[in-house]
Amino acid sequence: MRILCALLSLLVSPTFFQIFFPFDAKDEDRKPDIVVDDDKVQCPNAAFTSIQAAVNAANPGDVIRVCPGTYVEQVVVDKSVRLQADNGAIVMPSNMNANTTSAGSGKPLAVVVLVKDATDVNIEGFIVDGTNNGITGCAPTLIGILFQDASGTVKHNAVRQMSLAASLNGCQSGDGIDVISSPDQSSRVTIEDNSVHDYQKNGITGNELGTSVAIQENSVTGIGPTTGAAQNGIQVGFGAQGSVQENSVADNVWSPCVSLQQCQFNATGILVFQSDGVEVNHNSVGTSQVGIFIGGQDSKVERNVVFNSRVLVGIQLAGANNQAGQNRIAHSDQAALLIQGNNNRVQGNTIMEAGVGILKESGLTGNVFKGNSFFATAIPVQDPAPQTNVHVSPAR
Repeated sequence: MRILCALLSLLVSPTFFQIFFPFDAKDEDRKPDIVVDDDKVQCPNAAFTSIQAAVNAANPGDVIRVCPGTYVEQVVVDKSVRLQADNGAIVMPSNMNANTTSAGSGKPLAVVVLVKDATDVNIEGFIVDGTNNGITGCAPTLIGILFQDASGTVKHNAVRQMSLAASLNGCQSGDGIDVISSPDQSSRVTIEDNSVHDYQKNGITGNELGTSVAIQENSVTGIGPTTGAAQNGIQVGFGAQGSVQENSVADNVWSPCVSLQQCQFNATGILVFQSDGVEVNHNSVGTSQVGIFIGGQDSKVERNVVFNSRVLVGIQLAGANNQAGQNRIAHSDQAALLIQGNNNRVQGNTIMEAGVGILKESGLTGNVFKGNSFFATAIPVQDPAPQTNVHVSPAR
């Protein structure tokens, strides 16, 4: 009886919950240290009318509540704070200016909410809108939320209309949420349960060595067929690491790609480019030219649903030692799976309505195809097949 009482005492003790549930409900319900309201109507006692002024006045660890309203400003966060928005808090700057540069290319960037050189920053609940960006050329590059050499969480935000004027739709600009790292720096960010749509180039991006992203449970929707920039829903590239899990990605289509012979570039649902060991699983990816592209090694593509891959392929393994298992792939015009590297394992996938089920280029070695099911597919496996050129268009 004494042992049972001791166990019950431990289970209900604060220490137990601190160890096994580190994100205590009390942290989520913590009262704000600073309140912001653009017109002081919803929150008359707010100390500030701009988000930037509140960030400048905050101490590390402060919680900043942003009340409903439209905040016409670009915000730079350079300290550990939590920005929590009420429903209806919109950040929509006009005539945006460059406020940082890209680590990978050195290009100037105009960012709506920039988190730079800071740790433990949380951005939650905002509508980030690029409608009035006012950018008149391909530079600076437009981005909604950017973590640069920074860590934290981006959660429950709507990031929309990150696009330039129609006359500039060919510019490689207009990203929803980005994470990048400078040389010898690092960024670790969780991007969770956001809505990202109407971007010009990429929905969510993690780029460069030192970057680690967990991209999960987001809804990412492109603009549909476009003659402008070839879109990517989610990208992990140029040495970044991480996972892409349980996201819904759709409507990334570059309309000039109309046939295998006429497809200079393509739009991709999930793009892994020059990055290794990325986990891509339990996603739903639809209506693109390539559903999931793996351009690296040692990645796992498992339990995804990929559908309506126009002209090209559902899943493409362009590197070595990757695994594609237990995916459901439906309606792929060229092939459900295209294999362009050595020692890949393709096992337990269900393939419905594809030009070819598995298309493997000639001259490759060590690939294993096992236990795959084919339906409404005239050619289950074509091995070997002639070289196929697929031209992805990563953002950097």
